[in-house]
Amino acid sequence: MKRRKSKNKYQSDHFAKKAKKENFPARSVYKLQEIQQKFKLINKGDRVLDLGCAPGSWSQYAARLVGGQGQVIGIDQKKVSQKFPANVSMLTGDVFDLARKDKENLAEIVGKGYSIILSDMAPATTGRKEVDAARSHQLCHAALAIARQILKTGGCFVCKIFQGEDFNEFKDAVCNGFDAQKIFKPRSCRKESKEIYIIGIGKKQEEN
Repeated sequence: MKRRKSKNKYQSDHFAKKAKKENFPARSVYKLQEIQQKFKLINKGDRVLDLGCAPGSWSQYAARLVGGQGQVIGIDQKKVSQKFPANVSMLTGDVFDLARKDKENLAEIVGKGYSIILSDMAPATTGRKEVDAARSHQLCHAALAIARQILKTGGCFVCKIFQGEDFNEFKDAVCNGFDAQKIFKPRSCRKESKEIYIIGIGKKQEEN
């Protein structure tokens, strides 16, 4: 007798098959798609930085949204072999190193004046929730440090974080730097996952 697939397993298979059919390298593209449909963060002509971009689904989808007049820069420790349209550039590098650069050096590497910074980064999981959440928190702070330096005033920030004891601290840090903040879990996330997205809308002008 055939065992019925659970709803969660079916959902996972559904999004994976859909990504393959639509020529995206990973099912994670539908998380960004849901975020975009709800909040309308990415517009034609925007400049987008995609942190931890491998295997490239978010960059590929963002490139469609910004169009030929826009630009998407992706950066990851892994070399991304996916083919992209002309408005996408890929860099290989460590986000922690990037976050430690001063403003001048950071601008030389990735430029500045970004409309939106995306981070779908996740740590290599250990199975220990508190450890995985702490590592996710570190990645999130690196992404926020980069956003503070090169995101233009009024720009937006999307960051995945694993829920844990440091969640509220990071949420407050985003709140302090942006006019509005949203918490969102896309339907395409696996239900058992502790991941959630913190969205900063309207970066505040830096005080001199």
